[in-house]
Amino acid sequence: MSHEFTDIGSNLTHSSFADDLGSVMNRAANAGVTRQIVTGADLASSRAAAALAAAYPAALWCTAGVHPHHATEFAPARHQELRELLSAPRVVAVGECGLDYFRDFSPRAAQREAFVAQLEIAAAVEKPVFLHQRDAHRDFTAILAEFRPALVGGVAHCFTGGPEELEAYLALDLSIGVTGWVCDERRGADLREAVPRIPAERLMIETDAPYLLPRDLEPRPKSRRNEPAFLPHIARAVAALRGESPEALAAATTRNAVRFFGL
Repeated sequence: MSHEFTDIGSNLTHSSFADDLGSVMNRAANAGVTRQIVTGADLASSRAAAALAAAYPAALWCTAGVHPHHATEFAPARHQELRELLSAPRVVAVGECGLDYFRDFSPRAAQREAFVAQLEIAAAVEKPVFLHQRDAHRDFTAILAEFRPALVGGVAHCFTGGPEELEAYLALDLSIGVTGWVCDERRGADLREAVPRIPAERLMIETDAPYLLPRDLEPRPKSRRNEPAFLPHIARAVAALRGESPEALAAATTRNAVRFFGL
């Protein structure tokens, strides 16, 4: 194996992986994906992610947090639960947290409240934040700007924006996570324009599996399920846009992830 990849966002607790997780892990390892950060989306999936990371200690770490879709579930009485989860050694970031005004599954005020609460917790436990933002750029950056000096770090998970949004995130000293969205020449046009402008030390890559199967992947799995083994495909697309070799990109993005998450 010539180089190693790190997937900073895989949803391995998703039900679509329940029946063949061992095979999924083997395919990832065979593809050179030696490290993965499993995403927590609410307290239950964060607990499941922590258990999974404990079961695969050589390859998995995880985040713990509450996605904006689940913001209404994150009452102040449950804040201590999250703090306790974050004390586990393989839980390396707070999130996925942020704002999602595209779906609005939780009222916006509740989303903002849950986001602020998690930023406060992240500052207190000194772990970086794993961030989600969709159609909420202005509120998201305003809230983040207020807390950023107290945070040890933040990564814009599944960044899909263009150069302008990128500049705003870089000004907040965020790292940028790029998914297979970059492989879609139609929907990913803005992102493809932004990718060459991401500073080398801020770039990380992720599949967001089972979501966001790269559009140009051949052969496409019949299930349309994305999985961590496809990360090298994404890396090649990102490297091509940046005029870099896939090997150099693999090394840099892994180095960044190891440093950012303290792996």
